[in-house]
Amino acid sequence: MPTDQAREAMRNGSISLRIKRAGMFQFQTFKIRKVALGKEQFVELYLPKIVDVSELHRIANELDLPVEAENGRAFPEGKGAKDFTSV
Repeated sequence: MPTDQAREAMRNGSISLRIKRAGMFQFQTFKIRKVALGKEQFVELYLPKIVDVSELHRIANELDLPVEAENGRAFPEGKGAKDFTSV
């Protein structure tokens, strides 16, 4: 179940998060986007920049939402795309 912070991001369409990128802490704005999965869709946070995969996993676990950057996608521990689908 998404956290309150994730629900707010879904309402607003974006969220600003503090992440470690290129060896420095930065605030980056992740946008909400819908990804097609067959006839269904799932919602994820997206940042059009390269981010360490370990940071993507950390964010996914903290917000309980999938996260994607230019170099990959991460899901919360023990979950996959099917856990976030909606018709």
